[in-house]
Amino acid sequence: MRFPAPGRFRSAADFAAHLHTLDADWHIDESVAANGPLAQSITVHGRTLGNRFACHPMEGWDGTDDGRATDLTLRRWRNFGRSGAALIWGGEAFAVQRDGRANERQLYLDPNVDAGATMAALLTALREGSAEAGLKPEDQFVGLQLTHSGRFSRPEGPPAPLVAHRHPQLGVKYPHTKDAHMLTDGELEALGDNYIKAAKLAHTAGFDFVDVKSCHGYLLHELLGARTREGAYGGDLAGRTRLFERIVAGIRSECPGLHIGVRLSLCDIVPFEKDPATSLGRGMACELPYVHGFGVDQDEPTKFDLSEPLQLLKRYEELGIELVNVTLGSPYYNPHLQRPAAYPPSDGYQPPEDPLLYVKVHLDAVRAAKQASPNLKFVGTAYTYLQEWLANVAQYEVREGHVDFVGLGRMLLSYPELPRDVIAGEAVQKKRICRTFSDCTTGPRNGMISGCFPLDPFYKAMPEAAKIKKLRDGGT
Repeated sequence: MRFPAPGRFRSAADFAAHLHTLDADWHIDESVAANGPLAQSITVHGRTLGNRFACHPMEGWDGTDDGRATDLTLRRWRNFGRSGAALIWGGEAFAVQRDGRANERQLYLDPNVDAGATMAALLTALREGSAEAGLKPEDQFVGLQLTHSGRFSRPEGPPAPLVAHRHPQLGVKYPHTKDAHMLTDGELEALGDNYIKAAKLAHTAGFDFVDVKSCHGYLLHELLGARTREGAYGGDLAGRTRLFERIVAGIRSECPGLHIGVRLSLCDIVPFEKDPATSLGRGMACELPYVHGFGVDQDEPTKFDLSEPLQLLKRYEELGIELVNVTLGSPYYNPHLQRPAAYPPSDGYQPPEDPLLYVKVHLDAVRAAKQASPNLKFVGTAYTYLQEWLANVAQYEVREGHVDFVGLGRMLLSYPELPRDVIAGEAVQKKRICRTFSDCTTGPRNGMISGCFPLDPFYKAMPEAAKIKKLRDGGT
């Protein structure tokens, strides 16, 4: 570890002083109040929610071959309920068809299976956990994330990419995608129809909203950067968002009363690769102007350009979309940005700078979004790396109006009760805090299930735990 981990600081004041050396504009609260700003109510689509915590969607790699939930999947959803988070954002990355799965164990819409029953089972498990936490069903606003993995599809295990446009850098980084099948306009439209079918089932099952996933290099996010694609679904921003808008219109028509959210990679940067000399991440060589990403500065593609992203947020408002979950980049080609961590996944690279700087990049991005579109309700990302001081930073950001919800992903795998403890003013349980070992990513990248193998006793007892630790330590 080349940078001081947050857990090494003995007090919030010491941590705040360190943050100030990284960015003079970074401020946090030195104490966290029980039932304070993080417990403030907020209204979403007419529903009053009792706190500012959100549970990020997960991709558990633990479903059946035909896309149904297993006991492992349902255990995770019960923990989401037990968290007490008022907003359960999407819960699960649910693929809308088999060829759109990111792994062979991902839940998906199989026309030969009662997928609606699977969705209902997820919601039932969540409610069981909520009841354990003393919550009523109306206390949590619950969504299901709908996705197609596009370039990163692996429905049977091996890569089986379906691309939206030719991307030179990703073609080099992932040679199997260079000449992969490019989805036709007709195939995109048929795929869009499956989003609508899945949304109808989610609505019937009792979900409050669906997330039309537009992030992390998956299909709808890749389309946002498809300037070089010919035809109706590429070119200008209207073309690049046409499939998304077609899906939204279909859901509105077929599912009256079902709300729509978007997890959006607000900005991107050029794909990164491991420098063989240092093992640090570095931007891949590219021609300028760089035209293959969304929210990227075309002349300096390791930097953002917010002009189109902020334009897109305005369009969301026009479409009646209120909930936006802001993330950045992709866990595949720039994980140091997307998911700040002390330790990279087994196929990653060492962070080129202190991961705290990338946490601040996330905070600044959602601040800019909130300032530009104050009527939208935004979920922020990258809080887990803050570890002991997560609540100090989160409380400041919410109190100052920079963000509406604090989104947690990895942290809830190891410590699902953290939101409840923070709201109640309880001391955080340090032994359960996620230390961003990236084992929950390393496992799936090597064909194993996802879970918190270092800290969750349930997963720690599995044989996979030793295998993953060996991979993390540089073994095979």
